[in-house]
Amino acid sequence: MPVAPPGKSLKMKSRHWWTEKKKSLTSACLAHALHDGYTDGLYAFLPVWQAEFGLSYAALAIVRALYYATMGGLQIPADRALRGLSPRAALILSTVLAATGLLIMASPFGFAGLCVGLFVAGMGSSIQHPCGSMLVTASYGAASRQPLGIYNFAGDLGKAALPALVAVLLPVLGWQPVLGLMAVLGIVLSVALVPLAPSVPIARTAGTGAAMGQRQGRGGFGILTVIGALDTATRMGYLLFLPFLIHDQGGDTTTVGLALALLFIGGAFGKATCSLLGERLGVVGSVMLTEAATALLIAATLFTSLTPTLILLPLLGIVLNGTSSVLYGTVPELSDGDTGRAFAVFYTSVIGSGGLAPILYGAIADHSSQTIGVLASALTAALIVPLVLTLRPHLSASGAEPHGKPGFSRSA
Repeated sequence: MPVAPPGKSLKMKSRHWWTEKKKSLTSACLAHALHDGYTDGLYAFLPVWQAEFGLSYAALAIVRALYYATMGGLQIPADRALRGLSPRAALILSTVLAATGLLIMASPFGFAGLCVGLFVAGMGSSIQHPCGSMLVTASYGAASRQPLGIYNFAGDLGKAALPALVAVLLPVLGWQPVLGLMAVLGIVLSVALVPLAPSVPIARTAGTGAAMGQRQGRGGFGILTVIGALDTATRMGYLLFLPFLIHDQGGDTTTVGLALALLFIGGAFGKATCSLLGERLGVVGSVMLTEAATALLIAATLFTSLTPTLILLPLLGIVLNGTSSVLYGTVPELSDGDTGRAFAVFYTSVIGSGGLAPILYGAIADHSSQTIGVLASALTAALIVPLVLTLRPHLSASGAEPHGKPGFSRSA
């Protein structure tokens, strides 16, 4: 039986290794794109649900929080309970559950069906985030920062595509058939994941760093999760009001979809832009810059007419969504060794904030005005600017933040 030369055999193994890594990244990205598309696609339904069920801003935020609170609160339990599952089984389970939730929402069960469906869909999405991010990290190891950026970018592509599609279809089909079509996309993706996602569970080992290093990492990680929560609160608070802001400026349902698409397209571009910015300015410098710009641009959209607002939205999306890629890529470096658990904790913080913050902003708007609610989200972004300065010692100790000028990298 002929034997391949050693060099050729090594080359074939290397090609197979790269192919498996790319398949893992592709499966994680596809799942992330769909689930993030589901999550942000719900915003296009908010004005419809408000009109149909007679909801106030705060009540609307509570309904939406059924999805977000479930998705955020089950991150850690899902990570623990499903560690024995393969990435393929976990990602398919998450997608089927999310699609089932959408089908329940689309069924003729009225307001109760809407609430139950949001809860079930949130359960599904709680599985996807820690599983997908851990799959990427395990596949690429120490070189996972750029693949994690691609994974995040894929999520933003879903955020850009599905809300726009929903906004186009809503006037034609109605909200329940549109939810049914979104569920069909989930079933199709579940089938596509079978040949892509690994069928073997990921082996996880805790880090063996020195005790001092672990304490340092945990301290920095705690600050990082607070910053991530505030960053998400800003984004979700503004998104709660954006459809109504566009309507007040004279836009219709299709224009709301366009506005969301422009914001999320800018956000997808911001993932790459802010990642490069982070390499140049460091985590602290880039977060300070993007959060300050976020606060200013959010406030600016309150005083512009429809066309200038649509022009500003891609710019706002760059800084509004881009900051998260800088924070997200820092999670493995500030974790205490169990990266999967660190991602689950981080996602619990940011998603929980995304569910609760709009309730607070909605209550503020109900008791004052929509303008005050939007300004509250802008002030949250401004609060991050001084807070991120406290993260610098932990980043310097972990090697994630370059030495030299505070918050800035040294020239090569």
